[in-house]
Amino acid sequence: MTKAAIQGSGLVKRYGRRNALDGLDIEIPENSVTAVLGPNGAGKSTFMRMLTGLVTPDQGTLRVLGEAPSWKLNGRISYLPDRARWYEGHTVAEAIRWGSNLLPGFDAAQALQLVEQLGLKADMDVKGMSKGQEARLMLAMCLARDVPLLVLDEPFSGIDMISRERIVAALIDSFSDRRQTVLICTHEIPETESLFDHAVFLNDGTVALSGDVEELRATRGSVQDIYRQLYV
Repeated sequence: MTKAAIQGSGLVKRYGRRNALDGLDIEIPENSVTAVLGPNGAGKSTFMRMLTGLVTPDQGTLRVLGEAPSWKLNGRISYLPDRARWYEGHTVAEAIRWGSNLLPGFDAAQALQLVEQLGLKADMDVKGMSKGQEARLMLAMCLARDVPLLVLDEPFSGIDMISRERIVAALIDSFSDRRQTVLICTHEIPETESLFDHAVFLNDGTVALSGDVEELRATRGSVQDIYRQLYV
């Protein structure tokens, strides 16, 4: 039986009169690459932020890597939030040195390899980067950490097609080298479907469908087809 890296039961999160999560029951298998999918407002980002303790549930229980979310647990999580902006006063090399000093499990040599693979240079100033270049740097910093859980919230948002292709190639290489539980929240399903071995579809703060991707494909079609069936 596959062990769960993340288990949530009856999770509720309210923002005013709206429930972002509405009794969410969810389980993410350990060492899987799991897609967290759904339309805007489905509760995806709230759930991802809850894993790191940035959002606390109003009701329900959540266990991440066998523990309740906390600042201490975050040393075992590499988290890429949506709409993040990091390292504006740094060059790429200085950002990597910052990561070496402050981020648990950070591998500077791997970070340098990743930024080169993603088409960046060590002497580039972050402040002058395009949005796609900055997104590639942030992803490289996350992937360079050898930690049990990697959480990527919309890593392709607003990113050009060439940058998306480079990011997917880097993800494929990174995931093949180590055992790690990975969550990816994205709307870019065609480019990323090949990465996933588990998928969770959220709607109105609850799970509409979840399961092993190969089993879902056998009965429902591709991940993109299932998305259309559920939401279009």
